[in-house]
Amino acid sequence: MAGGFFISKTVGIVAIVLGLGAVATIIALSVVYAQEKNKGISDVGTSTTASPGTSTTTTASPGTNTSTTTPAPSNPWNQWRLPATLKPEFYEVSLQPFLKPDANNMYIFKGNSSVVFLCEEATDLILIHSKNLNYTMQGTFHATLQAEDGGTLPAISRTWLETPTQYLVLQLGAPLQQGKRYRLSSSFTGELADDLAGFYRSEYTDASGNKQVVATTQMQAADARKAFPCFDEPAMKANFTVTLIYPSGYKAISNMPAENTTQQEIGGEIWNVTKFYTTPRMSTYLLAFIVSQFEPVENNTGKTVIRIWGRPEAINEGQGAYALNVTGPILNFFEKHYNTAYPLPKSDQVGLPDFNAGAMENWGLVTYRENSLLFDAEYSSIGNKERVVTVIAHELAHQWFGNLVTLRWWNDLWLNEGFASYVEYLGADSAEPTWNIKDLMVLNELHTVMATDALASSHPLSFREEEINTPAQISEVFDSIAYSKGASVLRMLSSFLSEDIFKEGLQSYLHTFSYSNTIYSDLWVHLQQAVDKNKVQLPDNISNIMDRWTLQMGFPVVTVDTRSGAVSQAHFLLDPTSSVDRPSVFNYTWIVPITWMTGSGRRNDTWLTKVRDTNNDFRLTSPDWLLLNLNVTGYFRVNYNQENWNQLVQQLDTNHSVFPVINRAQIIDDAFNLARARYVNVILALNTTRFLSRETEYMPWQAALTNLKYFKLMFDRSEVFGAMSAYMKKQVTPLFEHYKKLTNNWSNPLNDGLLMVQYNEANAISTACSYGVTDCQHLAANYLSQWRNSTSNPVPPNLRSAIYCSMVATGGDDAWQFLWKKFQEARVVSEADKLRTALACSPHPWILSRYLQYTLDPTKIRKQDATSTINSIASNVVGQSLAWDFIRANWRTLFTQYGGGSFSFSRLILSVTQRFSTEFELQQLEQFKEDNQDIGFGSGTRALEQALEQTRANIKWVEENMAAVQSWFESETRTK
Repeated sequence: MAGGFFISKTVGIVAIVLGLGAVATIIALSVVYAQEKNKGISDVGTSTTASPGTSTTTTASPGTNTSTTTPAPSNPWNQWRLPATLKPEFYEVSLQPFLKPDANNMYIFKGNSSVVFLCEEATDLILIHSKNLNYTMQGTFHATLQAEDGGTLPAISRTWLETPTQYLVLQLGAPLQQGKRYRLSSSFTGELADDLAGFYRSEYTDASGNKQVVATTQMQAADARKAFPCFDEPAMKANFTVTLIYPSGYKAISNMPAENTTQQEIGGEIWNVTKFYTTPRMSTYLLAFIVSQFEPVENNTGKTVIRIWGRPEAINEGQGAYALNVTGPILNFFEKHYNTAYPLPKSDQVGLPDFNAGAMENWGLVTYRENSLLFDAEYSSIGNKERVVTVIAHELAHQWFGNLVTLRWWNDLWLNEGFASYVEYLGADSAEPTWNIKDLMVLNELHTVMATDALASSHPLSFREEEINTPAQISEVFDSIAYSKGASVLRMLSSFLSEDIFKEGLQSYLHTFSYSNTIYSDLWVHLQQAVDKNKVQLPDNISNIMDRWTLQMGFPVVTVDTRSGAVSQAHFLLDPTSSVDRPSVFNYTWIVPITWMTGSGRRNDTWLTKVRDTNNDFRLTSPDWLLLNLNVTGYFRVNYNQENWNQLVQQLDTNHSVFPVINRAQIIDDAFNLARARYVNVILALNTTRFLSRETEYMPWQAALTNLKYFKLMFDRSEVFGAMSAYMKKQVTPLFEHYKKLTNNWSNPLNDGLLMVQYNEANAISTACSYGVTDCQHLAANYLSQWRNSTSNPVPPNLRSAIYCSMVATGGDDAWQFLWKKFQEARVVSEADKLRTALACSPHPWILSRYLQYTLDPTKIRKQDATSTINSIASNVVGQSLAWDFIRANWRTLFTQYGGGSFSFSRLILSVTQRFSTEFELQQLEQFKEDNQDIGFGSGTRALEQALEQTRANIKWVEENMAAVQSWFESETRTK
């Protein structure tokens, strides 16, 4: 699954601080501006549930006989995990969604299902997952039981729904027989709610202004049980035969192609009945079915039928064309990469108006947010295009890794999502080879997640199986550590093994475990076999090397002293004084693969296997310099003695192109983070940005803007920000002029083959407008004026995020209302997203307060977009305190409306607290935690602890660095 926000994926704009020319004063606004890739995180909606062992009274649907139970905690139905007694083999599921509301104004679906299961151990108890389903009672029981093998059939003594742990329970009068098969059948009704989970309802307005309803699914992680009773754990693989009954005039699709469609009269109306071919053995969370009036665009030329589905207007406008063009090449790439044919006869991909995550890898029927699948060249930027191709590659990677071979339980989610988050860059590179997109992984995944993983409240990639039990706990595992750290350590592993050896082990793993389940260490076994076969020299076996990266949190900082050649490692913490409560059997030491180069042209690789060592290759004399971690293939930071740092900065100032472009970004990112952790002086970090006035590449600029964003967050409410703004203006003006010349005064758009060149153009404009470069603000004002007097939008798609923000920041309520109207009229989601985010750029508190209220009204801001809109407002210096007050006042409403399992709560908490740097703000945050203990924080629980830790670190950092930072910015901008 690709996250709905998830790790903030930059599309060329990370920090937007708007410069407003009022009496030469800069009102600093900070809006984190990104088409959010949200990779690695997911917005799996899961409602919170009572803890096991809660004494409960459960009832069946109204008007039926009910069983009341007050179970003891030790009973199997009080445990969150299924017992190992029964194993499903085959389901037949028939579902009938009603796409008009009933007499109670509810949307419902009716269903029948049966499951044939094998009894692995004799038992007199059947537990099967069921959530929010009302059963048609069969006599006095919720379900019926048959013996498939002609064996004796125990009688059912009673049945009940165990709501807290989401089970339908059947107590039998005698045990089922080991080795025998049985069939459990039931009929039920469920609500086709708009909660984005299970079998749910999505709505949109068609070209004629009519509301249309779509019945669709999101089963991951634990919501297949909302659609039909099932053994809803990933290791409980089975074959599924799905039948959908739906109104004429609609289309139905599922994981497999349709076998046949007939008509049937039900209640005086003609309904279509489509039976789909039986699936291969698969997990319940990958099941999908959709009833809609969507249209496809398709390609039948290869052996796999490829179809892109969406709203008819979107498909007719050609918005599915780009996805269709890249899907075939990406599938071909993965078939070769895995040395395994695509396992299904077709690949459907569907863009949904309402969808909580970024996308979901349902086998053969991948579902997406519209902005992650549909692309309109007239409205969509190169960043939208990158999002589409990378998310498609992420989900298609799962069709083998995750779907064909599935992790046994959610504690190993990191391997599933981390792997897809790594190879998505390889798949996207195969479809867009001129983009150099593989390099972006360092910025988008590695640097981003290190900020989280350097906190004492981080967690290891792998959890123990018993640590993850409840749906809310499962939901919390879908975080940036799983996605982005997972991707980064797998990239490191592939790098030190070589991609060919990595692929050889991967292919062996997939061939061995097809249609089965694994644990993470199974992959290590197969990679080790490839290592042994090819006689690859490693300092230890793969399991021992990788366990240090997966079973303990964090990462090392490797420190080198070029005077002596001494090299050492230590657990890197942004706050070195914070106490690490989580013990590690490896004592926070790692086996570190190191690549290096020197100023005199030598380069090689080595390993650091202990805490301290000496490497004579690292002993140098000035002016030679040493650079470690070439192209940042290793997941660690690097620190040097002061003399070597000085030489590196000197090299940047004289000829920065000697360093690989990724390492120019690395020097900046490492220096700033080492300064935050008090390993080096903050002045050293700031010195690494001086060369930017001569730099035109995207990655170093992006690294600098990301890191200077922290300075902006800490200082944009203080006098430091005046001097900082003057420095930023001085540094970005040459870049702005470079692009002005390159585009012939913004009249010639850049070539689409140049991804990063276009990204840095957006950086140049967003930064220049933000920090008050007059030419830039005039550019935005002129675009607004042209747009008001024209039927077409004059702003090039790549520049819209930056330009729209400047329009709102400088244009008052007139401009805000103009863009709000454009947002409401936007028929392309990526365009709506840009407008929605830009509307948070206003400097007026009353406008931002009104916008915050809109987030609680789904007719104004879609539910799926509410939290990211609040986050955008919180990123604005004027909006931050308003958003914090809003969150505190409305926490209960937000929590109730979205259910504690939605991943977006962690983002929300981190966004509204990101500027906190005073004791008073810390007290407010602690009070917020105390005031809401009764309702809780759901998937934001860990984020709240991280926010408290980050605030304490911010307080210390500001106290220690404010004076020196102000002095440095002032000295750099004095007329010399």
